[in-house]
Amino acid sequence: MSATQTKTEPEPVTGSFETADGGLKRRLSLTQLLLLGVSAQIGSGWLFGVLAAAGVAGPAAILSWIIASVLVFLIALTYLELGAMLPRSGAIVRYTYLTHGSLSGWIIGWAYWLSVVSIPPIEAEATLTYLGGRFPNLHLLTTVEGVQVLSWPTGILAGFVLMVVFFALNFFGARFLAESNRWVTIWKIALPTLTFIFLFFIFKGTNFTTYDGFAPLGVPPIFHAIATTGIIFSLLGFRQALDYGGEAKNPQRNVPLATIGSIAIPAVIYTLLQVAFIGAINWKDMGLAPGSWDKLVQGGWADGPLFHALDSANMAALAALGTFLLIDAAVSPLATGWVYLGTGARTGYGLGVHRNIPKVFTSNNRFGIPWLPLLVSTVVGCVFFVPAPSWYQLVGFISSAAVLTYIMGGAGLPVLRRTAPNLKRPFLLKGFKFWSPVSFLAAVLILYWSGFSTLTNVITATFIGLPFFTAYYAWKMKWMNAVSSIVISVVFFVAWIWVATAGGWVLTTGGQQREGGWPFPVYYIAFCVLVIAFCAAVWATTGKEGKRAVSANWWLIWLLLASMLVGYLGEYGPMEHPALGFPWGMGVEVLVGIVAYVWAIRSGYATDEIKDIVATSDAATAATAVQPGGTPPAAAGRPAAS
Repeated sequence: MSATQTKTEPEPVTGSFETADGGLKRRLSLTQLLLLGVSAQIGSGWLFGVLAAAGVAGPAAILSWIIASVLVFLIALTYLELGAMLPRSGAIVRYTYLTHGSLSGWIIGWAYWLSVVSIPPIEAEATLTYLGGRFPNLHLLTTVEGVQVLSWPTGILAGFVLMVVFFALNFFGARFLAESNRWVTIWKIALPTLTFIFLFFIFKGTNFTTYDGFAPLGVPPIFHAIATTGIIFSLLGFRQALDYGGEAKNPQRNVPLATIGSIAIPAVIYTLLQVAFIGAINWKDMGLAPGSWDKLVQGGWADGPLFHALDSANMAALAALGTFLLIDAAVSPLATGWVYLGTGARTGYGLGVHRNIPKVFTSNNRFGIPWLPLLVSTVVGCVFFVPAPSWYQLVGFISSAAVLTYIMGGAGLPVLRRTAPNLKRPFLLKGFKFWSPVSFLAAVLILYWSGFSTLTNVITATFIGLPFFTAYYAWKMKWMNAVSSIVISVVFFVAWIWVATAGGWVLTTGGQQREGGWPFPVYYIAFCVLVIAFCAAVWATTGKEGKRAVSANWWLIWLLLASMLVGYLGEYGPMEHPALGFPWGMGVEVLVGIVAYVWAIRSGYATDEIKDIVATSDAATAATAVQPGGTPPAAAGRPAAS
């Protein structure tokens, strides 16, 4: 590794996060980290998720929240060790570079960035949907195919304005963000708690048993609801403690504690809200026939489920709480939106550190904020208003794109145990050989439950980032010459757009193909050939370093392409009679995941970046040992294996 390369990863493992060029500085306390995580999870999910989940699974949506909470905890387990051992701003995207090199790091980083920059617009949509439903004279909403969406120009332009507000709040620094977020988060915890307590006053137990029982739509929708209705979307905010870990005080202690707390608190609140909402459903007030669970999103409560539930009771106290709920419809999503726009900026910062994008993206303003990725995240976020101007339309894409990135915790931890055994591990995950594959498979199953349509959109959007990798990074690192870089990038990009458009399976709803599209076998073969040909072309035109990065990436290609096929054949695909019905589709997806996990562990290697971090850590340990009262080297780290 050259001196220039070493300089791009200047942060020591346990020292101050301040970089040599005035980068981000550690300054967030445990309370601030915890509140950032809780705030990120109690956003629009609590305002809309309970109705969306009940619309897919009926009363059994309660089980969906419980199962999802357990799965998120399993996913988070591996990140507890990683987050304490390697606190980094934009942590999720940066761990992949340390274990599987630049190509895998770019794919995961691109998917993660897409997921986080699409969250601020969905939070803006949540606010505008609640306000538009309560005040129709604002003309913020219009109805398309029975679903209320933001209108053009009024609703969408209002969304642009909110994005500018998010930008301004983030631009003035993480300290301002955390301090302002403290009181907002307290409000966000208090109001949902009061809401489910008040809803129990109008609780109807018959809603759980009368209309075809507790699981009126069957067992498979219980799992489908986890990935598509905002449940997993609402519970993945624990990553905030990781993304802001580089700006935290005592990250070795605070990052794990904040992560656990930011899972437990929202999980309890959301589950109780789901119970209370189902018990409060008034079918007549919704304008629906009793038991029409699958029509809830088209019903009269869709633009503000909890507000309408309180208002339908005709009780003064509940109506008063409904007024506060309208206020919270602005406060909760907006607070979540500005937190996640900051996450998008830090993700861009992480990509810049690893030079997948120009180094200028690591430049910070005088408040210590990476301003250019913040600006780009704001602009790209605005684009999401156009194809998906509804909370219900966008939430599935965000959830799946985010879950895709979380597979790296389970895959990365065993690799780092092997390649960096002596790094200090303030939190040691005991039994990691069991928990790592469990964490990995939990994320893989959630990805499968999102359904073929969502999965296809996410994988298509993820792979469209590949030509940007060759056009900039591979050429900048001198892996390939300018001609090869341009030819591979342009050919793949044009062919990818053609296949996505002509195939007819992208940007559709319900997994149904657009008229005139290709048969699925033709589309799938073309899809696979393009991706494999791209990786093969990169391998053939690069030197040793590039070839190793491509070789360490095949497991990820296998996972995505195989999951897409299983999704088509499975319970949540477009086939009227699925070839892999429930639970066989899940079983096959688990086998796909096991192959991918074993492959990922074996293909991970000691990258130049992790070698530099280990060398820095060893030097710091040696320096500490010679100081008066210093810790002996043998005691500086904890055991690397359990």
